[in-house]
Amino acid sequence: MELRRARPEEAAAVGDLTVAAYAQFTHGAVDPYVARLRDAAARDRDAELWVAVEGPELLGTVTYCPPASPWRELARDHEGEFRMLAVHPAARGRRVGTALAALCEERARGHGASAMVLSSLAEMTAAHRVYDRLGYVRLPHRDWEPLPGVRLIAFGKELT
Repeated sequence: MELRRARPEEAAAVGDLTVAAYAQFTHGAVDPYVARLRDAAARDRDAELWVAVEGPELLGTVTYCPPASPWRELARDHEGEFRMLAVHPAARGRRVGTALAALCEERARGHGASAMVLSSLAEMTAAHRVYDRLGYVRLPHRDWEPLPGVRLIAFGKELT
């Protein structure tokens, strides 16, 4: 598996993968968040869009939010943040999510961060297992609602 920045010509495929990975957590095409999930080009423009590939196969993606990125929602000055960690349904169980999350930690250390934070829906239990394996802990005091009725739970980890 290779981890690298997404290429511009991959934006549509990365968007489709992200939508597929989040499908069970959205209300389908009528859900306004689906357009945001699909817009990988915007994430790459204002943050860092990373992919996991194996040959021509796109396995997963994550958006790392460097300092000053408008995609940061939860991070404070000393923290890194990543969003929209997505693994293609056919690639689950291959530690793709673990590799992408670890890459984001490395990027955050490179930007001088001493901790990493992220938000997740409570229902995303498979992702929570990845975070647990990597040493993340729940930060209930940082849970929040980006929209009424959409509750995100926070996780964090000290980076060493």
